Amino acid sequence: MIEQLKNKKGMISLVLHAHLPFVRHPEHERFLEEAWLFEALSETYLPLLRMFSRLEEDGIPARVTISLSPTLTHMLQDDLLQQRYVDHLAMLLELAEKELDFTASNPEEHKMAQMYHELYSLTLREYEDVYERNILKKFKYFQEHGYLEIITTCATHSFLPHYQNLPEMIRAQILTGVESHDRVFSSQPKGIWLPECGYFPGVEEYLKPFGIEYFMSSAHGLLYSEDRPVNGLYSPVSCPNGVHAFARDRASSRAVWSATDGYPGDPVYRDFYRDLGFDRPLDYIGPYINCGVNRVNTGLKYFAITDKSDNKLIYNPAAAAAKAKEHAALFLDNRIKQCETLGQYMDRTPIIPCPYDAELFGHWWFEGPLFLEALIRKVHEKSDEIALVTPSDYLKVYPQNQVTKPAFSSWGDKGYGQVWLDGANDWIYRHTHKLIERMQELVERFPDEKGLKERTLNQAAREVLLSQASDWPFIMKAGTTVPYARKRIKTHIHNFNYIYDSLSRNTIKTEWLTKLEKKDNIFPFLDYRVFRKDY
Repeated sequence: MIEQLKNKKGMISLVLHAHLPFVRHPEHERFLEEAWLFEALSETYLPLLRMFSRLEEDGIPARVTISLSPTLTHMLQDDLLQQRYVDHLAMLLELAEKELDFTASNPEEHKMAQMYHELYSLTLREYEDVYERNILKKFKYFQEHGYLEIITTCATHSFLPHYQNLPEMIRAQILTGVESHDRVFSSQPKGIWLPECGYFPGVEEYLKPFGIEYFMSSAHGLLYSEDRPVNGLYSPVSCPNGVHAFARDRASSRAVWSATDGYPGDPVYRDFYRDLGFDRPLDYIGPYINCGVNRVNTGLKYFAITDKSDNKLIYNPAAAAAKAKEHAALFLDNRIKQCETLGQYMDRTPIIPCPYDAELFGHWWFEGPLFLEALIRKVHEKSDEIALVTPSDYLKVYPQNQVTKPAFSSWGDKGYGQVWLDGANDWIYRHTHKLIERMQELVERFPDEKGLKERTLNQAAREVLLSQASDWPFIMKAGTTVPYARKRIKTHIHNFNYIYDSLSRNTIKTEWLTKLEKKDNIFPFLDYRVFRKDY
């Protein structure tokens, strides 16, 4: 295999990052933000599994890397959220059936209603009967059968550069992420997705003890390394301790990500923003939106992007599928040409790392999974020229790479840390840093507790980790669901401080603690001593 790969014109590494913040509200019968998980299940995770199943049936090999974050894997296994997803699908099926009558006199829209009715019927059937509500078993299956390499990320997706002066916190985030992965997939991850590709010099020292071999970096993280990378972005660099950094290729990224000239903006593709939740009369759509009055996306979208006007053409699935294949062929041809050029100047076969948010494929870009499937099939057709590999596959072929130190960077706007630290969210850090200091203090005061006090300390550790999610400062900066993001941060800070005060006064309330354990039930294995300085 190694010699075969060395003889290719190049290699492509598709790396998908699947992550959602921990959102679970048993105190409410229905909670709007829980739909983030349900939409990703219906539009991304299940379509990706369908794609791999079709490839397997046709004997088409694939090597794709996917990071499944610990918060996401916990929610995917949670009984409450699993039941609520089934209820969510039942609601959508009811709406789709209602639409079959509503659109009976409009043949074009009626076809759309039929499409969604069939799609949600299939989704519910697969989720219940094929996956038995736990899709992680199928991801594990595809890893065991060589289609996937599953990697991890930090426990709650914390932006690590903003905590680099708190080594116990960095270690706790990584250790908990690795342990969660091991418990779900019964394997140690070879790679890690640093949240937001947030790298600071020295973070690799926390990765190596856990057997991590590589991480993904922004392009400028490598280009501005201590020593100029001799192969640019097209072979990894090795940090001095042997952990490798693979950089995002800008051309392949722009082809898929760009809002202006990227593939997903093609007029023939489904329009994400034109949704039935905003098109139908309020008294009709009320049962399927937030509290019956606040219009939100339902997932049923009948129109193609068309242009920037409100006069949209009806969506044509066959035309969109053909366009996805066309874009996949174009994407691959451009990568092969890229490799042909690069190969003239390199002493080894170039690799083009293509990291993306998984939810781009299917959720934001409805035809994304079709694009990926067409791309994988095209790579198979041209397997004499190019190969699809994981970063660890590449490291087997080329274990020795240029040694240097990457530069501080992220893949956020402007490339550094300002998305997660600006006037909209900077108030967070004085609290979250204080929480870490207090958590370390608690570990020193209560080094070996059992029973109720140990449960209390473990819950304190959960609240500390949950307060550090990068999602909440990102939302505050982006200005989307800001009230919810602010409330989440404040709630975790409050919960921790309440525990801290209770332990100081020795007045722990069992009923309150039990209620909180049931609500914020992530990481049931967590040991509060993970914050100990010499852990």
